[in-house]
Order: sequence, then structure tokens, then C-alpha cells
Amino acid sequence: MSIYQTEVTTIEGEHTTLGHWQGKVLLVVNVASKCGLTPQYEQLEKLQQEWQSSGFSVLGFPCNQFLEQEPGSNEEIKTFCSTTYGVSFPLLAKGDVNGEHRHPLYQQLIAAQPEAQTPAESGFLQRRMDKGQGPKQAGDILWNFEKFLINRQGEVIQRFSPDMTPDDAVIRNSIQAELAK
Repeated sequence: MSIYQTEVTTIEGEHTTLGHWQGKVLLVVNVASKCGLTPQYEQLEKLQQEWQSSGFSVLGFPCNQFLEQEPGSNEEIKTFCSTTYGVSFPLLAKGDVNGEHRHPLYQQLIAAQPEAQTPAESGFLQRRMDKGQGPKQAGDILWNFEKFLINRQGEVIQRFSPDMTPDDAVIRNSIQAELAK
């Protein structure tokens, strides 16, 4: 099945498919409002503003599976994102990225890219493991703000760890390379 056939629900409750964004370069990110990494919203929005006219979009996927750091309703999440960080990129309805109720979108993302690229000398995974918060099984999303890059053909081409910030040169260069194709 093409990733574009994957059914998703927007944060406003509209049922659609990823086909709505077909032909765009996408950065799909599981997000949370009460996480130490939440300030990444600002950098994600900067990417959206910088490249949306070139066929790029961030897609935020709120998730409450990591220390319940996204406890709000879809409406509360939308309000927080727009008023606190000026988020204009699309947000999807809150859902699971790991476990038995993992959203089909994340099933496909993980199947295509089972391991995330990490920044040089990152200790993020080890810190999660030391706290007993590491992945339960191979391929699991490690934490909030893990990122997947999808090219214009709908291929999941890269996965970036939560601590690789959206302004990291690796992420920016990867997006730019896909936009140039």
C-alpha cells in the first residue's frame, strides 16, 4: 500500500489520507506540549515558513505515550501550538506511535526506516535507557519529536532521533536536497 493511501484524521476531526499532501516533501514528527523538546515547535515552524512555497510541509502527530507529555484534547493541543509557537503546519489527531494501537501511518514509517539517525555523540538513547524509558521493541519511536522525511514520491527516506533538532544541518540539507529534485 502506498503511504498516500494511509488514512489520517486532522486535529480538526477531518478524515483524509496522506494523499492530501502527495507531491510534497514531508517531515512527519510526533509532538508533545509538555516535553523538554517542545521548543522544537519553533524550529519546525521556521522550516514550514521557509520552504512551504517550495512544496514542503511539516506534519505534526501529537502523542501522549511518553510520560503523558501530551495530555490535552485535540482542541487544547491546537490552541497551545498556535498561541505558544504560532504553528501553521498541519496537525493530525492525537494517536499512538508505539504498541498494539500504533497508528497505521507509524506502522509504515517504522517499517520503511526502522532506525533513526542521531546527532554526533548523542547520549539521548542511553539517558532514556538509564531511566527505564527506552524502546520496548526494535523500531519503536524513542521519544517525542522523532522525525521522518518523506520524498515527493511518498518514499520514507530518513528518520531522525528526537534530539536531532529541526535546525540541524543534516535535517536541513536532507530537506533541501529533496526539494531540489
